[in-house]
Amino acid sequence: MANDRDDNPFAALQGLRDALPPGPATAAPEAAGEKASGPTKMARAVVRMQRKGYGGKTVTLVDKLELPPDELEALLKKVKGHLGLGGRRDGELLVLQGDCRDRVAAYLTKLGVKKVTLG
Repeated sequence: MANDRDDNPFAALQGLRDALPPGPATAAPEAAGEKASGPTKMARAVVRMQRKGYGGKTVTLVDKLELPPDELEALLKKVKGHLGLGGRRDGELLVLQGDCRDRVAAYLTKLGVKKVTLG
């Protein structure tokens, strides 16, 4: 196959690119990456252990995060991956398998939660 400019249907558009107005200025990659990857600042979290209602199994509940559902899902994925736990989201609660209150509290503090209460 020949790679001539005559075969390229977009060759005529190449000259028009310079006539376009400049686009919006982009933010620095560091600032954009931090904002996209990190959740909204969390002011508080309540971490407690419970057995009732979970078939006698011990679970760790994380409550009072006050985050939108998509950010709760992202946080759950981070916590599960970092701590090597199973878990799910139940409304506003994060339900993690096992009694891991201390580990979860330490990790949430590391993520920037201002006040973590162990219950």
